[in-house]
Amino acid sequence: MWPTPLLASWRRLTRLLRSPIVLLLLLFGWLLLLVPDSRMPVDVVAPQEQTSTPGSWKDNSVRSYEDFLRKVLMETWQRPSNFSVGLLSNVSRHREGEGVEATDIRDQIYFLNAVQKVWNEERFGAVSPDTVVFLIQVHTRRHYLEYLIDSFRAVRGIEGALLVFSHDYFDSEINALVQSIDFVRVLQIFYPYSTQLYTNSFPGQDRNDCPWDMKREKAMQMKCNNAEHPDLYGHYREAKYTQIKHHWWWKIHRVFDGLRVTRNSTGLVVLVEEDHYVVPDILHVLGIFELARKQHCAHCNVISLGTYMKSVNFASDSGRVEVCPWIASKHNMGMVLRRDNWEEIKSCSDNFCNFDDYNWDWSLQHISSNCLKNKLVVMMARAPRIFHIGECGVHHKEKNCLSDKVLSKVRQLIASSKDQLFPSKLSLVRTSRRAMKMPKGNGGWGDLRDHWLCLHLINATLL
Repeated sequence: MWPTPLLASWRRLTRLLRSPIVLLLLLFGWLLLLVPDSRMPVDVVAPQEQTSTPGSWKDNSVRSYEDFLRKVLMETWQRPSNFSVGLLSNVSRHREGEGVEATDIRDQIYFLNAVQKVWNEERFGAVSPDTVVFLIQVHTRRHYLEYLIDSFRAVRGIEGALLVFSHDYFDSEINALVQSIDFVRVLQIFYPYSTQLYTNSFPGQDRNDCPWDMKREKAMQMKCNNAEHPDLYGHYREAKYTQIKHHWWWKIHRVFDGLRVTRNSTGLVVLVEEDHYVVPDILHVLGIFELARKQHCAHCNVISLGTYMKSVNFASDSGRVEVCPWIASKHNMGMVLRRDNWEEIKSCSDNFCNFDDYNWDWSLQHISSNCLKNKLVVMMARAPRIFHIGECGVHHKEKNCLSDKVLSKVRQLIASSKDQLFPSKLSLVRTSRRAMKMPKGNGGWGDLRDHWLCLHLINATLL
């Protein structure tokens, strides 16, 4: 029987409750829920004992609840010696090949996802129902993430927004970088079924998974996992790719349906990735885009603030908007969703989760063509307010992945176009481009376990 990580959550919870450390964490998480985030007293002290181990979570350097949370985010816990014997004696309870470190990180993520702390709320006020949310998908490319954060700092009005960083890798240095943000409200969420946490079992790459390029006949002989269900092209799943679609699906559900500060919101959600770079007038442009949509393009259900155009001319295109059918390969950057969009997309979850394509954007294209009552129509900024600066990614690699060549060009373009930013009005250009004929999927999503997990993530409101 193949692993079921969502059903295993209950088993994990009962295991966690046996730990005195986690009992204390849950106790203080419960106390946090009793007090609104924006009014959390700074003198609430984390639990202390008469003796403490230097560097441990009970270190006397922890002076407030917020310091305690930061310590959870930025440090790999060094548990006190009196816990180590019991902890190591229970290693047999963990999945084979998944050591104490993965279990510790899983415990931290479980706790932080329950607390849902909004940072800097005391400075900028509580999140309101119409607050604009920038939902940023983060993996491990800290180099690019620094530039993205730096670009947000220059956005006019950013103090009124909320940045939600959605991580599929728990890293103390990345957490410290996010925690250093002091110019806007920040919330971190952590995808709880990542390959980091499930290193040798599903949803990660199980040791008994069929190799990607193994023929079906041989896979059947070997009786490896999911041997009967390769993808459209005869290949088997690769967890590092399937995780991206799972994470994308989970994070949007988490924001619209799970987080306390956003689950009843009516504001716009802007989808951003760690290797993007935003323009200083992005919030201004987003505001007039939404106004124009309501007044002149009610059938437009998606806004796209990014583009893959080879040349950009702010002088001629700063306020120009192209209206056309949404196409995955052209309009997947800087997408802006509203709650009604999400409800429609969610109603097509079967189509999204069962479509044999590991790409979230082509899966979205599939449901637009085959399920949505109102097909996706996009309002696209001809002069983008979100740029892609990554030299390396899932689909391409360069010799030097740390090159800042694209970043330098983007910065020069923005600096030279500063007089064309903050347009006072928009010009809508309706194209006659027909909706594209939907091709068959790109594969990589034939495993029935991925279908099952994707569908059940919709119900994972706790995590």
